[in-house]
Amino acid sequence: MADDLRRLVGPVARGFDPDIVDALVTAIEIDNPDAKLVVEDHGGYVRIHAPHRLRLTRASLEEAVGRPFPLAGLEPAIVSFAGRMRYVGDDELVWYLNRED
Repeated sequence: MADDLRRLVGPVARGFDPDIVDALVTAIEIDNPDAKLVVEDHGGYVRIHAPHRLRLTRASLEEAVGRPFPLAGLEPAIVSFAGRMRYVGDDELVWYLNRED
């Protein structure tokens, strides 16, 4: 099990705004339909992880929030993450385990 936990990637979000956290989870589910998502609610923060790779698009986040919402608007909510994170323009965030270049 410990080896499985080291392979998880994804954001850790503050629980102070449950609407944003819910939208983040929904958007990640939309963008990663085949991923085995692990969502752990620890009250003050929520871990949203999956093995090896996760992506989040601005389009799915805006759909989940119900209004325009730039990915940069998540900055106050995402306090940490597992793995590596890469911005793909203003349209996508990708968390991954190994370098992809």
